[in-house]
Amino acid sequence: MDLPEELLYSKEHLWIRVEGARVVVGITDYAQEQLGTISALELPDLGDELEQDDSFGTIEARKTVADLYAPVSGLVVEVNTEGLDSPEIVNDDPYDSGWLLVLELADSEELKLLMSAEDYLEQVSEDMD
Repeated sequence: MDLPEELLYSKEHLWIRVEGARVVVGITDYAQEQLGTISALELPDLGDELEQDDSFGTIEARKTVADLYAPVSGLVVEVNTEGLDSPEIVNDDPYDSGWLLVLELADSEELKLLMSAEDYLEQVSEDMD
């Protein structure tokens, strides 16, 4: 399982890369492995305001549709249109070309509620037991 140390992680299996006042959001390698081949993404529109922990879209795989929950609050400033057209890139490259969206961060304090790679690995290990 690939787990970049420089990212932050949510309990809902999303990763966050902080880039100044913006954050890039995607699903973790563990989550895409659990889902299997991803066949569709539903993501918010540009300009949508997301609140931390609110559902902002769905990810569909062969046997399931899972809700996606905002790891932080913010304004949607970019959506991965390539991922919408070819959702399997999330399986192929979840931490680079398979990102989901970019948010203009509303409250940097919310980042403190996210997990380090080590903490996320601990959570995932408990899930696997």
